[in-house]
Amino acid sequence: MGLLNILRKMKGKKGKEVRILLLGLDNAGKTTILKALASEQQDLHRITPTQGFNIKSVQSSNYKMNVWDIGGQRKLRPYWKNYYEDVDVLIYVIDSSDQKRFEETGQELAELLEEEKLKGVPVLIFANKQDLDFKATPDVIANDLNLTSIKDRPWQIQGCSAVKGDGLEAGVNWVLTAIRGAEKSKKK
Repeated sequence: MGLLNILRKMKGKKGKEVRILLLGLDNAGKTTILKALASEQQDLHRITPTQGFNIKSVQSSNYKMNVWDIGGQRKLRPYWKNYYEDVDVLIYVIDSSDQKRFEETGQELAELLEEEKLKGVPVLIFANKQDLDFKATPDVIANDLNLTSIKDRPWQIQGCSAVKGDGLEAGVNWVLTAIRGAEKSKKK
């Protein structure tokens, strides 16, 4: 069952609302991922850098996921902190074809993981642009960014292609599992 089928099947059902923050450097593919999750037709030539934020609501399983896509340009990153309140899941997008920026994206991710308001928030790292020939694999990225050192929260790295939709369903399924796990922990 594809991502679109899951989303269409669940459309119209009411459920718990969750807040998902979608961050990453500029040109990582955040908006393209958001549009794919919302089942919007995409003209890739018309997607421009996000200057503020985009928000889309996506229904999946028993959850209404409000996904906040915040611009990733250097001048906008200081404003990310204005969106940390009540985040249920952080999705961080990495352009796996832009290895020159791995150090920069790793530093930004490390700073996010240190934020008090994001303590313990599950994080999904989308290694985007896996459809390109010159990309780094999720394993290489995880090693380069020392992701195995993350011990204070659930995390997952998921290879994907926002353009083709590959890997997005697996990412959404992981997010839903992480949300359910967090709910169970709160009940204890």
